[in-house]
Amino acid sequence: MTSPNCWGDETEYDFKAICEDLVRLLRLKATPIGMKRFKTRKDLDDIPRIRIPDPSLKLATDQIVGQARWIGYTIGFTMEHLMGAQCGAVLGLHPQDEEWKSGNQFNGVWYGTLEDSAAHQGAMDCASYGDYEAMAVSPLVSGRIDNPDICLIYATPGQMITLINGYQYRDYKKCSFSVVGESACADSWGRALKTGEFSVSIPCYAERKFGGVQDDELLVALPPSDLPKIIAGLEALSKAGLRYPIPNHGIQLSPAASMAQSYGSKSS
Repeated sequence: MTSPNCWGDETEYDFKAICEDLVRLLRLKATPIGMKRFKTRKDLDDIPRIRIPDPSLKLATDQIVGQARWIGYTIGFTMEHLMGAQCGAVLGLHPQDEEWKSGNQFNGVWYGTLEDSAAHQGAMDCASYGDYEAMAVSPLVSGRIDNPDICLIYATPGQMITLINGYQYRDYKKCSFSVVGESACADSWGRALKTGEFSVSIPCYAERKFGGVQDDELLVALPPSDLPKIIAGLEALSKAGLRYPIPNHGIQLSPAASMAQSYGSKSS
């Protein structure tokens, strides 16, 4: 029996099979990971093989996520393990208080005035504060987090649009994404934890410098309930000849023959 995530979802997902399907259908370079919040620090002790960092290290959340996706670690942490309010506020582990809202630390660094810095802080999507004290991050295939609040998938633009196509195959809706610039984790895991919505971002400087995000990668954060739908959509697209990697047809040859393979008589 699984424990519910923050959306009340108690479904027992086969994350190993899900990840194998995602790698097969999208050729992902790094395994998808899960993030789950917990009411208390003590709750982390029930997670198998969890690593709790030395609080004196003061890590960035980007680094914690990077260790999970590249090394396979399962890491638990609270606000005392994070390097500052910016990381904690996005996850709902630190209050979005007046000092945080001022954006003073960004003035003259990322933004030209204090007003610009404050506007940036106000534009960020952050999880609500006060309900959770701790968080764990782990590869989905490990099964150590039985039902994460959100899942993170890193992908190239070609992989990402194919994933989005799979997401939209049934129950179509237009996907809208935001770009806050620096602290782009607010566009991905911040927005997903706040709203439960499928959230794509362009990872920021810090995610690339400290988290090991590659130059050609985008990130999507989404609730686990979206994953079976995406895989079903990708499988259906594949049957129509629409799959990743996307072969280059050429810029001087008529697309008619290629389109006929997927559209049939509808292509004429």
